[in-house]
Amino acid sequence: MKKTGASNKSDVKLSKIAVKDFPIVCVGGSAGGLDAYTRLLLNLPADMGVAIVIVNHVRTMATMLHEVLPRFSKMPVELITERLDIKPNYVFIIPENKDLHLLNEEFRLKPISKPRGWPDVITVFLSSLSQHWDGKLIAVIVSGYDGDGSEALKSIKEVGGITFAQKPDTAIQPDMPLSAIASGFIDFILSPEAIAKKIVRIAKESKSIPTP
Repeated sequence: MKKTGASNKSDVKLSKIAVKDFPIVCVGGSAGGLDAYTRLLLNLPADMGVAIVIVNHVRTMATMLHEVLPRFSKMPVELITERLDIKPNYVFIIPENKDLHLLNEEFRLKPISKPRGWPDVITVFLSSLSQHWDGKLIAVIVSGYDGDGSEALKSIKEVGGITFAQKPDTAIQPDMPLSAIASGFIDFILSPEAIAKKIVRIAKESKSIPTP
């Protein structure tokens, strides 16, 4: 009986590990971001085993991305709510006026910590990912104003993550990608279509790595 109990505990432990063995892709953008999001999603398959989290750099304007993006995505698109489970093969959208965190494989929403000036919601979520997610992390900074996200790229690299910036001449508003590139922590500078192809390749490589 003890042996069976030990086996059950082992199974639970392995299942916990398995839950967190898929990559999370955080896509951060703002002005001109819709163009980048659609170009990216149109080139991502439905079953690659990756969770896409779009963190749009807005503060108070209600997001409509969860209504617009399903036309461009082969994956279901869902607006994030408190304690929503993160899972692969979904596109998740940050709601307005909230900071986004991740804890125990669940999304957590908090009142926005920077209510005035340029928000830093991308930086907040990337920092949370680097602290609370054991699987592969991918950060993608696309078209937008300001430099949200840049400060957290170092932490993504420190946990073995991969970082992308949209090629500035393919962005409607290049400020955010340029700021990310200037940080010195960007691995690839590509168009949204090329970023999508690279993410697919990373996802395939992640699947080929045996679960511990």
